[in-house]
Amino acid sequence: MPERRWLRVISIAFIMYTIAYIDRTNISLALPSMTRDLHLTHTEAGDAAGIFFWGYLLLQIPGGYLATRWSAKQFVSILLIVWGCCSALTALVHTGQGFLWMRFLLGVAEGGVWPATLVLLSNWFPSRERARANAYWMLCLPAAVVFSSPLSGWILGRWNWRVLLVVEGVLPLIWLVIWWVSIDDYPRQARWISSEERNFLEQTINREKTELQPSAHEPYLRLLLRPHVLLMVLIYFLENSGNYGYLFWLPSAIEHTRKISNLRVGLLFSIPYLIAALGMVLISRSSDRTGDRPRHVAFALGWGGIFLVASVLTSASSPILSFFLIILVGFGSYGGLGSFWAIPTETLPTNVAGSAMGLINALGNLGGFFGPLLVGYLRQRTGGFVYPFAILGVGWLVAAALAFFFLPRKRSAAG
Repeated sequence: MPERRWLRVISIAFIMYTIAYIDRTNISLALPSMTRDLHLTHTEAGDAAGIFFWGYLLLQIPGGYLATRWSAKQFVSILLIVWGCCSALTALVHTGQGFLWMRFLLGVAEGGVWPATLVLLSNWFPSRERARANAYWMLCLPAAVVFSSPLSGWILGRWNWRVLLVVEGVLPLIWLVIWWVSIDDYPRQARWISSEERNFLEQTINREKTELQPSAHEPYLRLLLRPHVLLMVLIYFLENSGNYGYLFWLPSAIEHTRKISNLRVGLLFSIPYLIAALGMVLISRSSDRTGDRPRHVAFALGWGGIFLVASVLTSASSPILSFFLIILVGFGSYGGLGSFWAIPTETLPTNVAGSAMGLINALGNLGGFFGPLLVGYLRQRTGGFVYPFAILGVGWLVAAALAFFFLPRKRSAAG
């Protein structure tokens, strides 16, 4: 029953990373009140929100390596404990400097989870299923915002941001038990699938991994730093600059436009991420059907860039139309993720793919630092969100062009 494999592995990993993403992004709704309570400038607030990603760098390549050579299950289990404690302890800060340090440590704790989970999924889903497997798991990114935003808004309205961080920081400690009992690193370790399916998966995935081995010995570092890997770093950097830049500041933009309650801000904030989830499903299905990853990545980023720029251009004359357009942004800005993350495991040898995904995620996620910081700086200089959001949209259009023209479409066995 193949559906059981999809349901079990994807759903457990989905909820695990949903919790991680909630603990990473819940300050987006808390940021206005935290800025006031901790006496931060807009630039300092953006800096503190984004410092997470400098800590996030540290375990990316080690995370992919350990998941490949040791165990994704055990490595993620350790990180669940550490990031839950860091998230909850952020509620105790009373200065901007303390907030900065706790965000950095949370980034360190969450750093290895993404590449480790991608390695886990590549052990369970053959190439023809991988964009969908990645995308269905990565639905946790918009889902975390959709599910948590109204709840977080309600907690903020009923109590305060300190209660919010404690409550949501406990969640990974609870989920650790389910993760440990339910997840296996490889099909050969799982007793809950049939022997026929287990043998088919092992043979198919092992054959695909063998085909990706270089025909001649090639130094590890040269494999890791192939031009298309470095290109993926740049594309992912631009993508994350946009996604996190408008994720962290969209609630403030909504509040800036019209003074409304935290609960209503949370509800409005969740709408674009419902559309993002739809884009992830549709684009990944099309990508698996055609096998063309780069064009789907380019289409998705181009879509996000066009609608974000259009939203900015209409913001002054028609705020309602502008919000409608920004609702459509996530369909593209998140929609290409499944296709994008299928590329390393389909173009690189097995012993390098995990570390390469860590490298791409590590450096690419620095966009999560510079995006919010750029928006905060330009908002302080211009007094609004028009120019910073426009720059984020243009960045996506550049990334779309890079993906369309330069990402590899096929890889021979020789590499």
